[in-house]
Amino acid sequence: MIKGTFFCIDAHTCGNPVRLVTSDHPVLRGNTMSEKRQDFLTHHDWIRTALMFEPRGHDMMSGAFLYPPCTDNADASILFIETSGCLPMCGHGTIGAITAALESGLLQSKIAGQLIIDVPAGQIMVNYHLTNGKVEWVKIYNVPAYLAHKDVELNVPELGKLTVDIAYGGNFYCIVDPQENFPGLRKWSASEILHWSPIVRKAAQNIECIHPSDPTVRGVSHVLWTGDTITDGSNGANAVFYGDKAIDRSPCGTGTSARLAQLHAKGLLSVGDVYSHESIIGSQFIGKIESETQVGTYKAIKPSIQGWARVTGNNTITVDDDDPYAFGFQV
Repeated sequence: MIKGTFFCIDAHTCGNPVRLVTSDHPVLRGNTMSEKRQDFLTHHDWIRTALMFEPRGHDMMSGAFLYPPCTDNADASILFIETSGCLPMCGHGTIGAITAALESGLLQSKIAGQLIIDVPAGQIMVNYHLTNGKVEWVKIYNVPAYLAHKDVELNVPELGKLTVDIAYGGNFYCIVDPQENFPGLRKWSASEILHWSPIVRKAAQNIECIHPSDPTVRGVSHVLWTGDTITDGSNGANAVFYGDKAIDRSPCGTGTSARLAQLHAKGLLSVGDVYSHESIIGSQFIGKIESETQVGTYKAIKPSIQGWARVTGNNTITVDDDDPYAFGFQV
């Protein structure tokens, strides 16, 4: 029996893949995208593993479903899927999904150049620039970001002590700046980042991270390593680890938001400051602190992230449960 045939638009955002699924959307129960996210994880997660894991995907694969809006003022909703699960928010995924949806005609805005999108983490506003049917850039006004924990000492087996910050930018990030036991992003190879990241993330699991407005958003899911830049105009560089074996090839939208919140809380950035954030491959997002706000008891910021995406092709994926690897695998 055929489980499903999924039509997809494949793209990348500044180097990191995005797969917009354009057919066979499961009907999700719930009034908000946060509730619908929980329903998807409970009843439909086989779709995520089939489309994101090997042999149809890979460790870096990210994707999205476009749904009708949950609120009266929104244009659409997005459900994010990737190898690590269904994220509350994904910046590079939003930029890629919006680009693919606009260029294919799947999404029309009420106001040219502007969109309001419901996501599991809340509601975001999006600006974009369309020229001759091509989206040149997308700017996300993200959910509020904040520094949750400052200067936390982790004892990392075989590596030693690390002093880290935990910040929220749509997901919770363990941010590691250069120090005695971490010489900096450009001094470590990708294999070293992949080796140490899950160990650091495991060490950070004892730190309580629960979003004040949504207790389903909890726990450190990403590790953000910082270091020297390699691209002209960059203010900072990062490599974001997610899932089990993935390094984000983009500068990471929620990671950039978390980084802005961290630097603002430490007095290194102010409202109105622009921060060009660089990925491990040198691609850039433009981050900006738009304003200050409050999240529960935390002082927070409203960040924006601007980047670009390119469509790479159309993909028809069949999932047949006669296939022993129908629902994917990881090595």
